[in-house]
Amino acid sequence: MEKITLNVKGMSCSHCERAVKNGVGELAGVENVTVDLPGKTVIIEYNANQATIESFKSAITEEGFEVID
Repeated sequence: MEKITLNVKGMSCSHCERAVKNGVGELAGVENVTVDLPGKTVIIEYNANQATIESFKSAITEEGFEVID
């Protein structure tokens, strides 16, 4: 099990939190998604054999938010 923290711009409310959790959580291999609104981060626990960081970034972008490197 791997864990990554992504910095995400544009999240401000519980709707934003749900959108990101649902978007990333639907991906194969994702075990857990934690959104920290004040910290503007998303922590993802995943199986590296099934999921990629690029897929997380794409899912977050599709929900209308920006991943900051």
